[in-house]
Amino acid sequence: MEMLVVSLASLLAGFVDSIVGGGGLILVPALFATFPSTHPATLFGTNKGASVWGTAIATVQYSKRVNLPWQALGPAAAVCFASSLAGAWLVTVVSPGYLRKALPLVLVIVLAYTLAKKQLGRHHAPRFEGNQEALAASAIGAVIGFYDGFFGPGTGSFFVFLLVRLLGYDFLHASAGAKLLNTASNLAAIVLFALKGHVWWHFVLAMAVANVLGSLAGTHLALKHGTGFVRGVFIVVVSALILKTSYDAFLR
Repeated sequence: MEMLVVSLASLLAGFVDSIVGGGGLILVPALFATFPSTHPATLFGTNKGASVWGTAIATVQYSKRVNLPWQALGPAAAVCFASSLAGAWLVTVVSPGYLRKALPLVLVIVLAYTLAKKQLGRHHAPRFEGNQEALAASAIGAVIGFYDGFFGPGTGSFFVFLLVRLLGYDFLHASAGAKLLNTASNLAAIVLFALKGHVWWHFVLAMAVANVLGSLAGTHLALKHGTGFVRGVFIVVVSALILKTSYDAFLR
């Protein structure tokens, strides 16, 4: 029964994650509810071990239909991997608890800005080319990759928002690029968790299959319905993140 519950949660998480990120909103609480006495690091490691497959498959699927700027996103993914490792190491030394209360406010700003700018992310008009685009993408990878390793909630949504706002991508291209960067940051986290023995590999296999199936379904819908659909899901997911992180910060 436990395997069925977490696999179904992983399926839904893969679906949401493949569109705009935020799958952790579904899978992490499901893991904590199913295994309440387990060390949190093991549950986080198991979550990453399953979700990385969905984001990787989504990256491949998007790349077949969306023209990704690999010359910019490739270096950014490498930077993201390294900075995520650094963030994961730092969290073993310094508690990220102080970020808990700041996160809902940051997400409210992101949501308000997206709602106020009706045309934000509706048209794909990259602001940079060549090395400038690579540097800008790498800066995003460094900052959000570090955040993912150190704290994590909302990582996929932050990637999407910054690729739209700073690089001029539309929501579909931003979601595609975010999957590549998020795959890199997830891989870094898995390396750290696995080295410390915090991954339940016997659960990861079934959860990963479910996550990939959900990811394929979500990617299909995103590619079929385009930027407007992705923008709508982004607004819904960020709104849910605000509620969840506010509850965690102020009511729990």
